[in-house]
Amino acid sequence: MTDSTVQAPPSKAEAAQETAAAGPDSRPGAAIRTDDLRKTYTTSRGNVDAVRGISLDVAPGEFFGLLGPNGAGKSTTIGMLTTLIVPTGGRAWVSGIDVVANPVGVKRTIGVVPQNNTLDMQLSVTENLEFRGRFFGLSRRDALRRADQLVNAFGLTDRRRAMATDLSGGQARRLMIARALVHRPDVLFLDEPTAGLDPQTRVNLWDTLRALHDEGQTILLTTHYMEEAEALCDRVAVVDHGLVLAAGTIDELKQGAGADTVITVRYDGDAAAVDAATLLDGRPTVGKVETEGDQVRVFTKDPAGILGELVTAGARAGLTVRDAAQLKPSLETVFLTLTGREYRE
Repeated sequence: MTDSTVQAPPSKAEAAQETAAAGPDSRPGAAIRTDDLRKTYTTSRGNVDAVRGISLDVAPGEFFGLLGPNGAGKSTTIGMLTTLIVPTGGRAWVSGIDVVANPVGVKRTIGVVPQNNTLDMQLSVTENLEFRGRFFGLSRRDALRRADQLVNAFGLTDRRRAMATDLSGGQARRLMIARALVHRPDVLFLDEPTAGLDPQTRVNLWDTLRALHDEGQTILLTTHYMEEAEALCDRVAVVDHGLVLAAGTIDELKQGAGADTVITVRYDGDAAAVDAATLLDGRPTVGKVETEGDQVRVFTKDPAGILGELVTAGARAGLTVRDAAQLKPSLETVFLTLTGREYRE
């Protein structure tokens, strides 16, 4: 995906304006920074706090994931960082530029791939890319050259003349990402980029995003697919009810969020005969014991020795173990520990 076409730089006056708008607290070393960022909507039913004070730092070249259930505030946060939504409190900077003081400067430095298909359906694949290049000041020749580079890089060579209406879901998503990269943005924002795609297309798109990241592209991703975040992200932040509940690497979240290892044992009879709750009552690391039919599930922070005790207890009760599994903490168990298990609309 590497090429040598040079993006037209901003004028000296524009660069000076962007530097002045950044402000002394913008931490130029951070690709994205938010400080107590908030958004409150006024409705007929009163105020609704969509984002209640989010503080983040994303380093240049980092692949950062913003995770959360529906209504957590992820899309609102991206909306503020990409200047589509004006914050009601706090501050935010992208590439050192204040999103409120200089939204035009921010737009020059970012690429955005929203959830919905926003391709121009009256244009071909190449034309979608060419027109975006012209919009950002490239000459027609340079815009066509850049479009050709991206068509090849994103595996759309045989579809270059196809109309956007004729693309599959995966092809359309690749074209949207390519279009967001036409002007070589400092930061790429991806809002639920694989929602609605089949598993094969999703995995192929992951390969594309990994290649971008390997080339040094800073990426902020929102997703509710935990396996996607684990596969792609350097660090993640779990957001719910407009607040950051936890942030760090996947391993840091697993260690710090109190997620349990789940031990499941199936017997050849009624598991109630084992009385696992009483058996493990003296273990302070056991958080919960569930018995259902022929199964016992134990949630614990220290699984050492528990499986053996359940096997022995089953033998004393005349039961043979048919199956046993030990599920270590995953990002999904961390997510559920932090946000709860209730349904979200």
